Amino acid sequence: MNWTLTGAASALLGLVACSPALNWRSVALPEAALTITLPCKPDHATRKVELAGTPVDLSMVGCEADGATFAVSHATLADPAQTGVALAHWRAAVLARLGGAQAQAHEVPFVPRNALPLPQSVRTVAQGKGPDGQAVTAQAVWFARTVGPQMQLYHAVVYTPKPRPEVADTFFSGLVLP
Repeated sequence: MNWTLTGAASALLGLVACSPALNWRSVALPEAALTITLPCKPDHATRKVELAGTPVDLSMVGCEADGATFAVSHATLADPAQTGVALAHWRAAVLARLGGAQAQAHEVPFVPRNALPLPQSVRTVAQGKGPDGQAVTAQAVWFARTVGPQMQLYHAVVYTPKPRPEVADTFFSGLVLP
């Protein structure tokens, strides 16, 4: 099966570990050199995707709680010169999956501690349609860091029927690069 980045995003929506409320917990992702905070027990998946013309293994962690889907993805890019292009491609693929949604509000920089201050490291809010045709809001971030001679790229997203900025703020503040 040939997975595309949008196919991987669809797979993320299928990652389900239900919880009746937001029960935030810290989850270490040693292979990504990242610690995240999730409100539910995560499921894990890895798929081969194409990112800016380069095949990569995209690892995903995600869960559902309180009517929201939370997901964090990461991939290693061998060519550091492609980092900005890859982050922009990833963002475009996520927005295309929502039906070509445009960001509702202007993007703001999103550079967690120890991440690279790239122009493509952003936080975006977009509205579109989910796989079931229902309205969905995506609150998402993209960022990167250097790990040895390679680049580690990250994407985190909260999908909800209506915007829930306070939930996204909590989720994104729990993304920690040691």
